Amino acid sequence: MSQNHEVARPAPDGPWVIDTREFGHSPGASRSYTLRPPAPAGFGIDMVRVPTGEPIDLDLLLEAVVEGVLVSGTVRAKASGECARCLDPISEEVDVELRELFAYQDSATDTSTDEDEVSRMSGDLIDLEPVVRDTVLPSMSTAPLCSPDCPGLCSGCGAKWAELGPEHHHETIDPRWAALRERFGGTEEEK
Repeated sequence: MSQNHEVARPAPDGPWVIDTREFGHSPGASRSYTLRPPAPAGFGIDMVRVPTGEPIDLDLLLEAVVEGVLVSGTVRAKASGECARCLDPISEEVDVELRELFAYQDSATDTSTDEDEVSRMSGDLIDLEPVVRDTVLPSMSTAPLCSPDCPGLCSGCGAKWAELGPEHHHETIDPRWAALRERFGGTEEEK
């Protein structure tokens, strides 16, 4: 006979966690926070990311509301990666607005929303890292460029078009004719 036991999650801790006990579940209480937690590993997408350990600047206002704590403010970070066309190193500034309700445990949101619709508090603690990640990553360019007019790489030799002369080209032969060319030794101009 099996019994269902709810496993208690450990309380979050670390530089991304804010303790809201001072609010005392009193709607209207508010406080500003300025935090600089380090970027965790994997904080990015394919071509651009915030390097692990790089500080992420958070300027936040936490406001106690009936259902929980509303977190709003800005997130700023320096991301780096590779140009999607020429693979040169690039850097970009990330500057996004954040606004998220963290619901109290056992609040009315438990019955009125799905589990993934609202962020939940762990006791009086708010773990900002998942929400910041979910806000920052979609704002990053999926195909960052070193410049808007980057010509990219030559598909024939892989050299950067910006460093190649205008006379650079590769002769392309239809593969269906390549065997004839090989058998008969090329064209008259090539002999």
